[in-house]
Amino acid sequence: MFRVGLTGGIGSGKTTVANFLADLGASVIDTDLIAHSLTMAGGAAIPAIRKEFGEEFITVDNAMDRQKMRACVFNDPEAKRRLENILHPTIRLACENAAEAAEGKYLVFVVPLLIESGSWLQRVNRVLVVDCDEETQIARVMQRNQFSRDQVCSIMRTQVTREIRLEHADDVINSQQELVQVQRHVELLHQKYLQMCVQG
Repeated sequence: MFRVGLTGGIGSGKTTVANFLADLGASVIDTDLIAHSLTMAGGAAIPAIRKEFGEEFITVDNAMDRQKMRACVFNDPEAKRRLENILHPTIRLACENAAEAAEGKYLVFVVPLLIESGSWLQRVNRVLVVDCDEETQIARVMQRNQFSRDQVCSIMRTQVTREIRLEHADDVINSQQELVQVQRHVELLHQKYLQMCVQG
């Protein structure tokens, strides 16, 4: 099945674009939602996280302590790698299982770190980047997550630059447009992807 990799920096508007594509009939598989399910109370990754990081990173209801883990991995690249080694193989398997069960016209994988991960570029036919300027990203995340500016900037520093992301893009949607314009652009891309499905 034809595969689109949808990516963008934090606060760029990925979810909005993904929802529009889902409404048009694409099967959307969101790696963040999968990761969240793996680390929620009783999630499949909890035993491995407990073993690797210790009981202090698990909440009383048997979920990963996101705030504590976020602080840990932001300050320690080795801890980040250890967490990724637990999550990434499981996320990949869950994505492939979801892809096999999908019934949409084509697949859209929402992958915030699509460029950074490397392997994702070989697993999709097309890279769609949702783009906006960095100040817009910062403002959106501060409002949405109640993060400080420094917190948002520290997250952005762990992601590739806007320029690198755009270099890898086959298609780009500017999320700073009015929402109706974003929706119209998504509809045009949807038609393009349907044509590619037929051609492919």
